[in-house]
Amino acid sequence: MKALVFLALLGAAFAVEDGKVVGGYECPRNSVPYQVSLNSGYHFCGGSLISSQWVLSAAHCYKSRVQVRLGEHNIAVNEGTEQWIDAAKLITHPHYNSYNLDNDIMLIKLSRPATLNSYVRTVALPSRCPVADENCMVSGWGNTSANGQYYPDRLQCLRQPIIDDRICRNAYPHLFTDNMVCSGFMQGGASSCQGDSGGPLVCGGQLQGVVSWGYDCAMQGHPSVFARVCRYNSWISTTMRNN
Repeated sequence: MKALVFLALLGAAFAVEDGKVVGGYECPRNSVPYQVSLNSGYHFCGGSLISSQWVLSAAHCYKSRVQVRLGEHNIAVNEGTEQWIDAAKLITHPHYNSYNLDNDIMLIKLSRPATLNSYVRTVALPSRCPVADENCMVSGWGNTSANGQYYPDRLQCLRQPIIDDRICRNAYPHLFTDNMVCSGFMQGGASSCQGDSGGPLVCGGQLQGVVSWGYDCAMQGHPSVFARVCRYNSWISTTMRNN
């Protein structure tokens, strides 16, 4: 079996087996105000601001100490729009499976609420599950090269459709679960990649996916796999309420 490609970073330029956007474009500055960068001395994963004090990311992005960076576009320079807030709690899903990345979802409580403005905003949780061919957007600072390593300083975006579950199940036999959703292009050439893990897949203004895993980035026949956020609404609300 091919090794799963987690979409996280081990160090400033070292990809591990875990989820850049290949084949995308530089996002218009501050057009993705819910996107956050998880930092531990370097960017290693993405996330989405879902309330002033909570971020949703991937469980495989867990680290004991994390700084959440909001209002970012170019992560290499200070642009004056940033808010850097330490994580107070990281709560991975109780049924997260590190072998097949089932339930690859994590909540991060900020040590203080973020200030919401035109650079830092929340994204809505889903009111329904995604449908095949629905147009969505994934974003992140991950690798932009399908067969090398190039990590951009500026946030990258990619528009891509939801892929029918049956097609995804065939692409990933014995790996794809009901808690996952595929999005991307079966012909390859564009996808999320290492360093995008935990980041948002937003469809119609709702957070429908968390970047999780895939085979080699932008590989034909093997689209990106995301945690299916619509299956976690009750866990998210209960966890936020209890913490």
